[in-house]
Formats: sequence, C-alpha cells, structure tokens
Amino acid sequence: MSARGEFSSRIGFVLAAAGSAVGLGNIWGFPTQVASNGGAAFVLIYILLAFLLAYPVLMAELIIGRATRSNMVDALSKISNGNILGKVTGVWGFVTVSLILSFYALVAGWMLSYFLQTISDMAGQESLSTWLVASSYTRDILFCGLFLCLTASIVTGGVSKGIEKWSVRLMPALFIIIALLIIYVSTLEGAMDGWKAYLQPDFSLILDPKLLINAMGQAFFSMSLGVGTMLVYGSYVSKKENLPTLGASVALVDIGVAILAGMLIIPAMYVALHNGIKIFTDTGALIDGPNLIFAVLPSLFDSMGTVGVFVAFVFFALMLIAALTSSISMLEVPVAYVVESKRVNRKKAVWLLTIIIFLISSTIAFNMATLFGLVIDLTTKYSQPLLGLVLCIFAGWIWKRDQILTEIKQGNEHAEQSIFWKVWPWYVRFVCPIVIVIMFYLSIFG
Repeated sequence: MSARGEFSSRIGFVLAAAGSAVGLGNIWGFPTQVASNGGAAFVLIYILLAFLLAYPVLMAELIIGRATRSNMVDALSKISNGNILGKVTGVWGFVTVSLILSFYALVAGWMLSYFLQTISDMAGQESLSTWLVASSYTRDILFCGLFLCLTASIVTGGVSKGIEKWSVRLMPALFIIIALLIIYVSTLEGAMDGWKAYLQPDFSLILDPKLLINAMGQAFFSMSLGVGTMLVYGSYVSKKENLPTLGASVALVDIGVAILAGMLIIPAMYVALHNGIKIFTDTGALIDGPNLIFAVLPSLFDSMGTVGVFVAFVFFALMLIAALTSSISMLEVPVAYVVESKRVNRKKAVWLLTIIIFLISSTIAFNMATLFGLVIDLTTKYSQPLLGLVLCIFAGWIWKRDQILTEIKQGNEHAEQSIFWKVWPWYVRFVCPIVIVIMFYLSIFG
C-alpha cells in the first residue's frame, strides 16, 4: 500500500474529496438553480436528494475503491472476477473524465486570465487587461496550458505530498474567501432582494417535476460521481477509517459550499440588477453558467468603481481554487491507471497525460462552436449518469454481498448495528438504479 500512497489524515481525505466535488458548477450552477426553482424549497429538496441519491452512489465508489486498492479499470475488473465488462466500464470512465478535464481546463483558463486581468488593472496596464479578457485562440490555449501545468505540478506529488497537501490549504482558503465576499456583498444596495429570492421558499413548486429533476441532477453531478474520482480517492483511504462517516462528511462539505455559493452569487446578482445590469434572460430565467461569471459579475465589479477591482481579484481567486481542487482529482483518475496498470513512473505519467489532455483542449478551442457544447453534453449529460448507473449495478448486483459487508466493517466494529449496514446494500441495488434511470430519461426526453 505504501507504494500507492495513502491519505495521512481524515481531514486530508475529507477536504480532498470535497474539493473534488466542489467545482465551478457549485458556484455558478447551484445558486441560479435555487433562484429559478422556488428558492429555499429547492435547497430543501436538493439536500434531501443529496443524501437519498448522491450519498449512496458516493459510498459505492468509496467502498469499491478501498476494497480493491486500485484505479477504476482494475477495481471494476477485480470485483467482477475479470469480466470484460469491468475493464470496459473502467476505460469508459477513464476517457470520460479526461474529456471533462479537457473542456474544464479551458473554462479554468478563462478564470485564470480574468484573475490576472484584475492584477493588470491594479498596475494600470490597460492594453494587457483588454487582451486578457478578449476571446482569442492564443489566450484560450495559453491559459488552458498554464492551468493544466498547475494541476499537473500538484498531482506529481502523489497523494499525501501533492493532492492532500494542497487540498488542506486550498479548501480552507475557499471557505474564507466565500465568507468574506458574502459579508461584503450583503452590505450593498440590492443585496436584500437577493437574500429574499434565496431564502423565501415557494412550496407550490416543491412537487414540480422540473424542480425535482433539477435537484436530482444537481445533487448527483455536484458530488463528482460516476467518473471514478471518488473511487480512486477511496482507494487511498486507510482501512482503519469508518467509510460511511467519511462519506457523510464529504457530502456535508459539498452541500455546505453549494449553499454558501448561493448566499454569495444570488445577492450579488441582485446588486448587479440594482446597478442597472441585466441579470435575466429573455425567457425570464436568471443568467447562469459562463455568461454569469464572464459578463454579469464583471459588469458588477466595474460598476463598483475602484473597490470593484479588489473584489474581482478575490472573486476570481475563489473560482480558481474551486477549479483547481476539481481538476487535480480528475487528472488523478487516468494517472492512477497508467501508473498502476502500465507501470509508468508517476511524474512521466502525469506530464504525458497532461500533454494529451492539452491537445484535446486545443482541438476543442479551435472548433469551439462545434465541439465545446458537444463534449459537455456527451460527458456530463449522457456518459456521467450512465456510468453512475453501471457503478450501482456493479456494487449491487455483480460484487459479492459478503465482500461488500466485510469492507463496510473495516474501521467500524459496530457496523452491523448501523442503519447504513441494514439499508445501503439493497438501496444501492434497487432504489438508486431506478432513480438514476428516471432522472436520465426525464433529462433527455422530458
């Protein structure tokens, strides 16, 4: 086990796994989902579904990972007794997470350029600031490459000296920055309207199919499930740890960051509205995604005058941290496979895979109109939920029940008396696959 590496502390694992789950989607996706789907009513449904759907699937990945002490390809092959389906599913996850990282790195590169623009603004370099925020192939590819190099430099350090070391620094910084920004934004004109939109529940929407589908999707995808990141992180957890408790901690931190993001973004959007900036689309929905981060909020920062430059600096630092904690977990999935199955030196494997992913990112950048949305849909809308479904099938139907229960006992001598022991094995076998199939069907055809 020492050759593979292992998280040296419980808090190190929780922060690393939560960092993997906490990404750009939490910060730009969750808040506008809340504001558009019944405010606090959506938050309540999201929390409920996070534990009824996402947490059981998260535990499937963690348990498979720790039991097999392997990367995703080898782990699924082991629990299926060498069945080709295990290896195929593992490779499918390997490819999916690599494609996700390829477009994610482009977006993170934009975050990096906007972050550097705040510094050039402080230095009075107007021409450089203009170039940094103007869309171009050169800018996109340059900063995508820089972001991937930053990610690779952390992953080369391995589990405890790379991923854990930086996660225990970056995640507390993320919480502090969010808290400071919430306090500041809440003092501005218009913020109270945002707080009302966030905190006032519209319970008339609570059984709306659209709200339920959006909450299920947000709960499932916000925890970075289906692509092997949690499986690989689980393989680095000590046998002495109580996995159900650790998994619950990860889920709580992820949910907490999403809720905090809502407390920042929604009031900030209504401050922007107060300052005369458009925050609604033509259909009446709140603007979300890249347009929120790269259009609405920069306009808000500009409207703040001199202080806006400093607020923008802190905000894009926050976005970079969120992006980085996710990207290191995504890169670790293919790295673990190449290092363990192909016996390649870790440093060589990291940089080889980084170059391959950078080439894919560059191809997307040169064909942005055609490939960017297509790759996002193929990976997050289709591949990720289907992989989550297959992982539930592996944990519930293919892997031997006695082996699962033995693994759950590790680190918890009283496991047999716990609700998790009694409920989870049949829950992940029957309930999760059905719910995921329904969610997938409604999101595609609903």
